[in-house]
Amino acid sequence: MRFLPVGTSEGIKQISHGAGDFAAGEAQLTETQKKDGDLIELPVVLIGIVPIYNIPDVHQELRLSGEVLASIYLGDIKVWNAPQIARLNPDIPLPNLAIQVINRPAGKGSNYVFTDFLSKASAKFKNEMGVSPSPKWPVGEPAERSSDMAEKVKNTPGAIGYVEYQYAVKTSVSQAAVLNSAGRFVRASTESIMAACQAVESPQWNRFSASLTNPAGADSFPITSFSWIYLRAKSSDAARAAALSDLLQWLYSDGERFAQQEGYAELPAPLLASVKKKLKELQ
Repeated sequence: MRFLPVGTSEGIKQISHGAGDFAAGEAQLTETQKKDGDLIELPVVLIGIVPIYNIPDVHQELRLSGEVLASIYLGDIKVWNAPQIARLNPDIPLPNLAIQVINRPAGKGSNYVFTDFLSKASAKFKNEMGVSPSPKWPVGEPAERSSDMAEKVKNTPGAIGYVEYQYAVKTSVSQAAVLNSAGRFVRASTESIMAACQAVESPQWNRFSASLTNPAGADSFPITSFSWIYLRAKSSDAARAAALSDLLQWLYSDGERFAQQEGYAELPAPLLASVKKKLKELQ
């Protein structure tokens, strides 16, 4: 068995062209991708994409909104004591320090989730950038891997970036609380990420391809997403299909618990049961 860390877009491209047995990532499949590649997507775990920052001598938790984040990543807000940021953080003495924007290169699932949220929060961002794993960022410099992003922000005064929740925790970089659709600033946690999923999925628990960004719910972290596994609906190789079936059985049993230990959030039990039922239908 061989795993290639090629990114969401490249993974979808390869599985669509018959290379490999599955792919994984955080971008929703388009109808064209589903049809042309005979692909389906199933949620495996939950992730949160967390805004991280490095403002020297600021030790309180920063509050940010989607609209402010969009303006920063469009290049419209350039300093940390800008009025838009100061209004959200009246008790924090923000410095007149240039914001050093860090982004991710093309093809990354974190880009897709982040731009999905920003497009819902800002009409300007939606019109100028839109939802994409490969946005054409107008400002900033890229960090290739999630671990690179966390380290670059942690070591660059004035920096801001976005990274999967578990990388923020592991590197102890400062995380911002984000304004959700209920008007509350919520910090990413296993509980707030699961709350976002529940707000979207309950009570049907069958929206396997749903966007989880900016959901309802006072406790929901607004930059939440599924991490999906992408599969071909049918396989012509019985032996490979059997091996893949064994892997999927592990993913949705012991794998869920292992993922939680690594900092991901497990699928809620009713959703997990629905996914397992779907798997039986595919076999």
